[in-house]
Amino acid sequence: MDTIYIFDFGGQYCHLISRRIRDFGVATKIVPSDISYEQIQADPHVCGIVLSGGALSVFGKDAPVVDARIFSLPLPFLGICYGHQLLAHHLGGTVRPGKAGEYGFTPLVVHSRAVLLKGLHQKESVWMNHRDVVVRIPAKWKKTASTAHSTIAAFTSHDGRIHGVQFHPEVSHTSCGDTILKNFVFTVAKCKKSRSSQSLVESLVAESRDVITDRRAIIGLSGGVDSSVAAAVVSRAIGRNLTAVYVDTGLMREGETEEIRATFRRIPLKLKIIHAHEQFFSALRGVTAPERKRKIIGKLFADIFLEAAKKEKAQVLVQGTIYSDRIESGITKHSSVIKSHHNVGGLPKKFGMQVYEPLRDLYKDEVRALAHTLKLPKSILERQVFPGPGLAIRIIGEVTPERAQIVRRASAIIEQELRGTPHWQTIWMSFAVLLPIKSVGIQGDERSYRHPVVVRIVESRDAMTANVARLPYDVLERISTRITNEVHEINRVVYDITNKPPATMEWE
Repeated sequence: MDTIYIFDFGGQYCHLISRRIRDFGVATKIVPSDISYEQIQADPHVCGIVLSGGALSVFGKDAPVVDARIFSLPLPFLGICYGHQLLAHHLGGTVRPGKAGEYGFTPLVVHSRAVLLKGLHQKESVWMNHRDVVVRIPAKWKKTASTAHSTIAAFTSHDGRIHGVQFHPEVSHTSCGDTILKNFVFTVAKCKKSRSSQSLVESLVAESRDVITDRRAIIGLSGGVDSSVAAAVVSRAIGRNLTAVYVDTGLMREGETEEIRATFRRIPLKLKIIHAHEQFFSALRGVTAPERKRKIIGKLFADIFLEAAKKEKAQVLVQGTIYSDRIESGITKHSSVIKSHHNVGGLPKKFGMQVYEPLRDLYKDEVRALAHTLKLPKSILERQVFPGPGLAIRIIGEVTPERAQIVRRASAIIEQELRGTPHWQTIWMSFAVLLPIKSVGIQGDERSYRHPVVVRIVESRDAMTANVARLPYDVLERISTRITNEVHEINRVVYDITNKPPATMEWE
């Protein structure tokens, strides 16, 4: 099938480009930046190349390298951010360090709407994340867009084969992003569609059967959509040879364990519930560093899964790890570690079991689409995203049972208030964060000196980017009033209005 190659330069959004293009029904293949000319030339299905973004500068001594011969291939190219600069740098243009960085929403002025920018308005809002800029392009090439900081924010070659954009069309913040990517995939590269959710389910079931064969397996089940979809896929492949293990860490949402028991009683899946409150709180006593928390939790999960595997005589651990977990954990050659996800960075290098992650290359909204195809219960489909480490990373500072209860109750109030509004369907995550400070307040006509909590409510498509939810003040006021009235330890509520990036979804 027609395939778009995506060069990985370590940027946070490399795989997001792939995911967007797969949404159009076109196959993609992420390849290392130093893939050879011969390897690409040997693939009869490649119909275009995207050079993704990256954290480094084209001038840096450790900058990702490319085989310069690839530019002579009779294929269309699209450079994004670092890739935009790399094309100019390699093909006769000039790139220089910018006088200032350009981050976040940026007004774009479109000078030419031919081919790549067809269908755009003269002025668009795009997402920028860079400092270096292209200041000159090769002779006969054309500047097609600009911003106040980037005089050449987009360009095209004289033959219409090579294109570059300094902004990120793959990020949902760029409103015209899908139009640009579709123009490249279908008009420039002339690709044909070949992908669907049903075909993906069939492919994953077949892969699971091939990987696990006739062995027994356990899956770490959280009840969230990722682990539930992974369980459903693998269950179709190996049936009763799969055991789902749910670990109640004491850091779960309000009523979580009871809901999991009720939900999975209706699904033909062997479920084992392990209560491990004391183990987790004991291991986290005195720990305040976020990465240390994540590593401790990951190690504990690993130990518990190994013990469960021995009892079940299982040889394979299945995890619902998705791509955003892996990229934030720094799994690619040039990528940074944003934060270690417990099911990625928390597992010991010598684990003692084969780890299988059927959803490793998928994003959250793709997994939700699979959940619909698999006909999973509505209670799973509509569950909000919840981090593997649970409430531990929503408590800034030491994790204790008392602090966990504060966050759990405050978060439950947030969800209860939002469920009764029309905003609930667009919300990705909503929760409270407990700060390790206290503030003065007045409660019951008396001075109070209690904790503040941060309310975090965001909208997203795939967890790689997010916008703060612009909720009416009366909704926020109801949330604040209920929390300060019903959670005795809290006397102040603040609202986090930071998008991702620059923030992450969670505070830790």
